[in-house]
Amino acid sequence: MSKVVCVTGGSGCIGSWLVHLLLRRGYTVHATVQNLNDENETKHLEALQGAQTHLRLFQIDLLNYDTIVAAVRGCDGVFHLASPCIVDKVHDPQKELLDPAIKGTVNVLTAAKEAGVKRVVITSSISAITPSPDWPSDVVKREDCWTDTEYCKNKELWYPLSKTLAEKAAWDFSKANGLDVVVVNPGTVMGPVIPPRINASMLMLVRLLEGCIETYEDYFMGLVHFKDVALAHILVYENKEATGRHLCVEAISHYGDFVAKVAELYPEYNVPRIKRDTQPGLLRAKDGSKKLMDLGLEFIPMEQIIKDAVESLKNKGSIS
Repeated sequence: MSKVVCVTGGSGCIGSWLVHLLLRRGYTVHATVQNLNDENETKHLEALQGAQTHLRLFQIDLLNYDTIVAAVRGCDGVFHLASPCIVDKVHDPQKELLDPAIKGTVNVLTAAKEAGVKRVVITSSISAITPSPDWPSDVVKREDCWTDTEYCKNKELWYPLSKTLAEKAAWDFSKANGLDVVVVNPGTVMGPVIPPRINASMLMLVRLLEGCIETYEDYFMGLVHFKDVALAHILVYENKEATGRHLCVEAISHYGDFVAKVAELYPEYNVPRIKRDTQPGLLRAKDGSKKLMDLGLEFIPMEQIIKDAVESLKNKGSIS
């Protein structure tokens, strides 16, 4: 495939890793940011190896189609990562989450279709797979499992709802317009953070180390390293046999498993002891991401993900 690609949301934690690995592979990258004048979005990207000659930054608004057209023009591939991630307080779910996620995805796909893009990789989430309370408890949740949108509406789980509806909109667009779309569904993503700001998953770890007893029943399905998520995107882009959805976790596990491992590795912190089942109905599986494993991805194990994440948080001064 051509070596010119666009990465929307390029300044985020996953996006920065993806841009980094694409540049190392010799790609020319059009990375999008929300504000070109914000050094928190641009400086770390401009410092990446190869950026001086192979990186172009574009300012886009997901709801402004013309800004997206400029970023996608001249690209053979698009990685669509940009989507708001607000898990805590949402004041206006339609404006803050649903419109940018759903309409933004359709705008990116429309621009890609018009530009003659050959393949689009969509970053969805395990939040489009779970919560799915009616799924049989004796069956592993894989790519054929979808989040229950009515459950999300009833419990006001706006982030999973936004990711689920955005992914479904992408599949509908692909079918109606003949655009080659493939999807990656990452779990809780942690590891070394390239941007100055940490993401929601890393904030979850900070809170855990401070003693937070929240168990994220509707949000957790397993951990995955930033690097592995970026590699997964590249694998499904470069392998024509890759189709459909791709669950991306090092293993399907419970939040309680993660907490126990953090407590074991870092006894000096105030990590709570959780005795109850944090994800009832979620069957554990070491090969939950079999589709990506079959493409050659060897996942970094949970222990190393946690160590890399804690070290990164220390380096950034987020924890002492």
